[in-house]
Amino acid sequence: MKYKVSIDVSTVYELLGSFMIYATRKWTDNLDIGKQLIMEMDERLPEQVRVQLSKARSWPLADYDVLYALIMLRQEHKAIPDFLNWIESSPAEELLTLLQPHIPSLTLDEILRIRESYTPLLKLWYEHYFSKVEQDLSSLLEEDAEEKRMLLPKMDDENLIEYASSGVILDDVSQENVVLFPGTHFRPINTYCFYDNVLLLQYPIDIPEENEDEPPVVLLRMTEALADPERLRLLRYIADEPKAVSEMAAELNQPYEELMHHLMILRAAGLLRSHLKSENNERFSMRPDGAAELQMFLENYIRIS
Repeated sequence: MKYKVSIDVSTVYELLGSFMIYATRKWTDNLDIGKQLIMEMDERLPEQVRVQLSKARSWPLADYDVLYALIMLRQEHKAIPDFLNWIESSPAEELLTLLQPHIPSLTLDEILRIRESYTPLLKLWYEHYFSKVEQDLSSLLEEDAEEKRMLLPKMDDENLIEYASSGVILDDVSQENVVLFPGTHFRPINTYCFYDNVLLLQYPIDIPEENEDEPPVVLLRMTEALADPERLRLLRYIADEPKAVSEMAAELNQPYEELMHHLMILRAAGLLRSHLKSENNERFSMRPDGAAELQMFLENYIRIS
């Protein structure tokens, strides 16, 4: 299928992603920075700020689809304070009109709740955390997005999506428009939002290594993933064709949660492809480039010429 791919970049995405990790405390076992971010912020943030942010822990995850859509539709509201003020000051009816083509089921009450609940917390998160790291991250995000923009006319849609995301394959998804944006806090996993006419896909980029004598994070992810015999057997099992987790659970007689844990580790290491059909329809297969990249990173680190 032919997709219309575009590259977006904004530190507002990164603000929301980092807030989402800290507030929900999900996925931390599969993120490079997850546990560290939570531990450091729990130590650094004033108690009253921690109490305020903890309110979001039980709020619906679907709220973030709305917030990510607002970032995608931000237009001239590029700076984080301006973006947050725009949401806060805009009539809810205007925001609903803007969002409904992408989320038709959204109601005015939901918009009001999300705006009133999240805007003050995102301002707190920006003040106490994200404003301190924004400048360093901004240049990394912009640089990577520019590289991907340069590839747009040189690669076909599917190959660019797979290259940027390190293994996401769109399996004839109904959304013709695909917006890719780089992020660092969710590394090494992808996140995505399925809207009525757009797939918003975050792809992770790594922060440059500070010490060349230390094994690179990418290599550590790969070797950790392959150190477990169960995951090696799983790779061999899915080498022939893509399989859904429910299918694997039935054929292998293994718990769904256990399989998903192994698959997430292999996917984060760049050893699996993720075949997306819809939000709740994902299959996995072995990524052919994974073994070659393992050899490359290993040889580069131990300096085999």
